[in-house]
Amino acid sequence: MGMDGKNMAAETMNIEKARFNMIEQQIRPWNVLDPSVLGLLSIVKRENFVPAAYRDLAFADVELPLGAAAGQMMLPPKVEARILQELSVKNTDTVLEIGTGSGYMAALIAAKAEYVYSVEIDPELAATARKNLAQASVANVSVEVGDGAQGWPAHAPYDVIVVSASTPLLPAAIANQLKIGGRLAAVVGEAPAMQLQIVTRTDANAFATVSVFETVVAPLANAMARDPFVF
Repeated sequence: MGMDGKNMAAETMNIEKARFNMIEQQIRPWNVLDPSVLGLLSIVKRENFVPAAYRDLAFADVELPLGAAAGQMMLPPKVEARILQELSVKNTDTVLEIGTGSGYMAALIAAKAEYVYSVEIDPELAATARKNLAQASVANVSVEVGDGAQGWPAHAPYDVIVVSASTPLLPAAIANQLKIGGRLAAVVGEAPAMQLQIVTRTDANAFATVSVFETVVAPLANAMARDPFVF
């Protein structure tokens, strides 16, 4: 094994150590204990979905900027993991993801779902996500370019909807694209007070909402704003 081989082996070891530390020090302490989720975090290579400039921060407990688009961010690993755990995606589920970003969350969901439709407003990011997903051999994700701020009726209704960014309010249009029994995850609110909410459609006109934890993440492009003058 020449020098290059040694260096590559060392780099691989460092990456695996960093991945292990991310899971043990950030994700487990956030009550992500589902073995299937923890297993996926080991298998789906987050570093291959991070913009090259931030590869060294692939496993850090931070949001990462996604290049081209102003304000577009990759969720922190613990938030992604917790969303995945709370939604309990099944292999018969059709999923809508709003905000593809780098494609990492879509890859995680796709490993558990039957099919994922992921909508990205920025065409450059969508192209990058498609490339990342293809390189990771993820075949059951379709990345579509468009504005998902009101959902994506084209393939509705969905078993699961994931909003991979925050929104001041959750538009009814998105929730109404759920099947009965379907689940939706979104970070709702404005800084500094946002919560990850899991919304379950219990019947045609009824929804049950559970707030899982508080966090602050970047907003979705064109997210529905609160009216600042409502009292």
